[in-house]
Amino acid sequence: MKKNLYIAATLSVVLLLAGCAGMMLQSPSVTLAGMEVLEATLFEQRFAFKLRVQNPNAMEIPITGLSFSVELNNQPFAKGVSDKPVTVPPLGEAVLEVTAVSGLGGILRQIKELRHPNRDSVSYRIKGRLMTGSFGSLDFDENGRL
Repeated sequence: MKKNLYIAATLSVVLLLAGCAGMMLQSPSVTLAGMEVLEATLFEQRFAFKLRVQNPNAMEIPITGLSFSVELNNQPFAKGVSDKPVTVPPLGEAVLEVTAVSGLGGILRQIKELRHPNRDSVSYRIKGRLMTGSFGSLDFDENGRL
């Protein structure tokens, strides 16, 4: 009797772990799809960023919000948050329009970088966290060139 109970318990644990492994998600890819200046003052600049979120998973990801930071040319540039919900379809993508804020230092560093004669493009890094209802939070960290 104890042996049958042990086998049933072991089988239950194995099936539970297999189910949890099936629920593991790969982090989505988040890249910059566009950037526009919304407002610029001496101390602060506001930008509208378009972020392309690509879902490599076979299940949809309901995003309830996100926080992120952007580096340009390996220098901190802007930070933002959003509470706009969007659902990214399985093996699909969505474009999120979000705002971010940069300080005077971020702009001055970029002006200095862009003055280099060998500069033909701008590198960027975007990193942050996607909040999801049922999957908790998913971190992302991507690089690219503009």
